Amino acid sequence: MKITDHIKNAASKTLFSFELLPPIKGQSIQGIFNAIDPLMEFNPPFIDVTYLREDYIYKQHANGLLEKVAYRKRPSTVATCAAIMNKYKVDAVPHLLCGGFTKEETENALIDMQFLGIDNVLLLRGDARKSDSSFIPTPDGHAYASELVQHVANMNRGQYLHDDMANEKTDFCIGVAGYPEKHFESPNLDTDFKHLKHKVDMGAEFIVTQMFFDNKAYAAFVEKCRSNGINVPIIPGLKPITSSKQLVSLPKIFHLDIPLELTEAIQACKSEKEVKEVGIEWMINQCKELKAMGAPVLHFYTMGNPEPTKKIAQGVF
Repeated sequence: MKITDHIKNAASKTLFSFELLPPIKGQSIQGIFNAIDPLMEFNPPFIDVTYLREDYIYKQHANGLLEKVAYRKRPSTVATCAAIMNKYKVDAVPHLLCGGFTKEETENALIDMQFLGIDNVLLLRGDARKSDSSFIPTPDGHAYASELVQHVANMNRGQYLHDDMANEKTDFCIGVAGYPEKHFESPNLDTDFKHLKHKVDMGAEFIVTQMFFDNKAYAAFVEKCRSNGINVPIIPGLKPITSSKQLVSLPKIFHLDIPLELTEAIQACKSEKEVKEVGIEWMINQCKELKAMGAPVLHFYTMGNPEPTKKIAQGVF
């Protein structure tokens, strides 16, 4: 079922969903199941499977020369989504990236998703490789998420890369990312909204936000979306602070603000256990307020650790 239909069928009730990473190559799928099982009591209608673009490793040959080789650390999201759908009978939402994939590889992955009965995709540009100072598109790949949206929208109209395809229309529900505190590469918030509106105009049907810790940022983001003619569901992405180190790492990595009240509460903690308790309590209150604001879904970035999210969900749902 499409995410937009899940939201419509919920009749204004706030839904629960979460996101996780595929296992590292060589690891058992059981690790994914262990991350999902504790959260199934909250009846998620869908589970996101995220992905990271390829990186480089260096292989040394017998002659001493090093060869730079592209390497994907995790198996495809398609395989992970198939395993989740088979075991739990819920919709799995694969993330599809520009970085690391040619247009041909992207289309082949989408065809596989269609065969498996996957109805939803979340389309992202993806981050730069660790070895690159900025995002570098893959040769013959998409450079922007908007191009990826256009590709999927074309397939939904029966338009493929090659004319010899059967021209069967796909029917993917397309999701994209939104940034309540601005994408770090955008010169200003207005430009960021222009890019977001462009993706919606091309076919995006829902938005999932970057994490945030101040609901005023989400409320302002929703209001600005609506005033810019963006009327699709806007799903808040959420993650509790569970370590004092995250006061530095989260703003640095995700380019977000942590409210002064939360910062001071964490700095006053005498142990990491207290930090986790403060972070979870903050997120419980934040989620209750988001429910009251009419958020369609509360979407949690679990990073494979279900316990903090379970404690939050127990306090909210």
